[in-house]
Amino acid sequence: MAENKIFQIYETLLSSYGAQGWWPFIEGGYHPNIYDYPKNEAQIFEVCLGVILTQNTTFTSVVKSLTNLKKMNSLNLKAIKNMPLDELKSAIKPSGYFNQKATYILEFIEFFESLQGRVPSRSELLHVKGIGHESADSILLYAYNQAEFVVDAYTKRVLIHAGIVDEKASYHEIKKFIEEAIQKEINGIQESVILYQEFHALIVAHAKLFYSKKPYGVGCFLANKIV
Repeated sequence: MAENKIFQIYETLLSSYGAQGWWPFIEGGYHPNIYDYPKNEAQIFEVCLGVILTQNTTFTSVVKSLTNLKKMNSLNLKAIKNMPLDELKSAIKPSGYFNQKATYILEFIEFFESLQGRVPSRSELLHVKGIGHESADSILLYAYNQAEFVVDAYTKRVLIHAGIVDEKASYHEIKKFIEEAIQKEINGIQESVILYQEFHALIVAHAKLFYSKKPYGVGCFLANKIV
């Protein structure tokens, strides 16, 4: 077991829950231990769409929205771009904030098309309406396989409860801290991407059980596993 507490958490969660194999989801579900996704532009777009829909809701709700679009043969950029706005809003309604998210999706489609297949920078993504730091990092990590760790509310709750970060720590402080800790244990960008993907997904799997309701962390076993 590594002395690095962040890496200890990763190893403990991996041994407890196994590889998660996140995103894309609709085409066959998650894919543990298979790391050649996304395979094409359609899957890249699905991940980006899922990231936007996931804002302020559960992924269970997002799956309902994505499934609605698939049933309409509209789980693709061109179909969404050309469908009536009311139809788009109706399809994504399970994800909540459907008026706002429909606008974000259409704005993102314009941006996505302008890329012409290239990988966007983090700065470019942050200039797209509706894309904040967490969404930008999620898109880069899962859609484009870039080594950007995703910090969500679950991550912060887990690390605060473990006594590793302060409640006042910012998104960037936590992101930098985790990335630097992980880089001490591994070699290479590709390994970083895989580990970042799995670690974030594992934190979510764990936090759904122990950090979804206050008081956060009741029953969490991590404190007894890290030194």
